[in-house]
Amino acid sequence: MSERGLSENAKSEIRRLMAQFPQRQSALLGALFVAQNEVGFLTPDALADIAVVMGLPASEVTSVASFYHLLFFRPVGRHVVQVCTNLSCMLNGCGRILDHLRRQLGVEVGETTSDGAFTLKTAECLAACESAPAMLVGTERFGPLTPGMVDEVLSRYRRATRSMT
Repeated sequence: MSERGLSENAKSEIRRLMAQFPQRQSALLGALFVAQNEVGFLTPDALADIAVVMGLPASEVTSVASFYHLLFFRPVGRHVVQVCTNLSCMLNGCGRILDHLRRQLGVEVGETTSDGAFTLKTAECLAACESAPAMLVGTERFGPLTPGMVDEVLSRYRRATRSMT
């Protein structure tokens, strides 16, 4: 495995995923998550490895990867916090929630806390209009949010991070 490319195990997993579908492109999203889980984010070498293993143009692999907000092209914290900024969330106070998160985490949108625990991002839509304002931490959705609820969620993830170390 190159420093930022995929191991043989990851390549084998991608081949296994491809075998489950009649068209290899159908396994691309799964392959991108395999790469991200192994490397931590989608490096140019990992994307190139996916393209080779799947027999797809590198431009197609990168294009699909750039569409999804749960795929990352640079290092992120152990917990990615994404605040929805779509209309329902905006009208219900996502700006206030985002300001609260900036203060609590001590970072701006797009930055990672100094301990590597959290990366703060915005998302155009989390499909959670009924619980606006909403946020995602990893793949867990929360809302409707209040500053107090945000503090509880962050506290829970901080405890989880401490128990991992």
